[in-house]
Amino acid sequence: YPFQCSIEDPTKQTKFKGMKSYIAYKLVPSHTGQQVHRRYKHFDWLYGRLAEKFPVISVPHLPEKQATGRFEEDFISKRRKGLAWWMDHMCSHPVLAQCDAFQHFLTCPSTDEKTWKQGKRKAEKDEMVGANFFLTISVPTGPGASLDLQEVESQVDGFKAFTKKMDESALQLNHTANEFARKQVTGFKKEYQKVGHSFKCLSQAFELDQQAFSAGLNQAIAFTAEAYDAIGDLFADQPRQDLDPVMDLLALYQGHLANFPDIIHVQKGALTKVKESKRHVEEGKMELQKAEGIQERCNIISFATLAEINHFHKIRVRDFKSQMQHFLQQQILFFQKVTQKLEEALHKYDSV
Repeated sequence: YPFQCSIEDPTKQTKFKGMKSYIAYKLVPSHTGQQVHRRYKHFDWLYGRLAEKFPVISVPHLPEKQATGRFEEDFISKRRKGLAWWMDHMCSHPVLAQCDAFQHFLTCPSTDEKTWKQGKRKAEKDEMVGANFFLTISVPTGPGASLDLQEVESQVDGFKAFTKKMDESALQLNHTANEFARKQVTGFKKEYQKVGHSFKCLSQAFELDQQAFSAGLNQAIAFTAEAYDAIGDLFADQPRQDLDPVMDLLALYQGHLANFPDIIHVQKGALTKVKESKRHVEEGKMELQKAEGIQERCNIISFATLAEINHFHKIRVRDFKSQMQHFLQQQILFFQKVTQKLEEALHKYDSV
């Protein structure tokens, strides 16, 4: 850790003598260099295991299942991109990346059905899941190592407010990007091509003149018409270069944000138990030793929750920086292409 894992070459495969078809993805983890092939159902199994095992970790949601049209090229391409984002977040997480079930998923040879099933059964029999996972965590000990519960509560409340606001803004941006992409594919393309068609009609009208000295102008106007037609096509194709990747990222983060209420609920529950135990000790209803045990367990949950919050912010900054750079680079390239088309059309008039 850390390592990467590419997801490429989605291919349609069959089994039961062609009666059942499915898409398999080629995975190549950088720490082994050995390729394996996995189906969506294998990703789905892994997601289920990890979500069950780690109550304090946001396991990103998988791209949604689809019953019909799942062999169509656009859908396969979109799902592969979604799985690539998902895989990147898995490999970037210091706990998920080193989990036995995840490593089994990445390294078990695709052709070794027996070893795959053994690893699968082992993961499904894991007892250190849910609340038991906290028993596997070691935290700093000794004087001053314990967290200040009021400070923890303040940080968690601040993060809760942050996730609510981020979720709202992500929804708004997703809606705006979706609407803008739709306008580019239909409205903008249509409007530019209407302008192109009008110029074409003008050039055709001028051709009726049949004067030799006007031929250059007619050709230049016809070229301008073609330029506007091509710009319309550029607009229609552009969302897949810049807006679609932004929406893919937003979809992944909306999955993360949907996980955090449950993670925060576990933390809040632990804090409530500590407050109750302190009151019970004061009222003589609980022994101090038992209350200290509750405090220790809460401390573990607090450390784990704050670590997860810290990790989330780090990858958020990394991902949104990278995606915004990509978006703006693609926007610049797009307008450069539009400018180039217009300049080509302009130069056609130089020799008229």
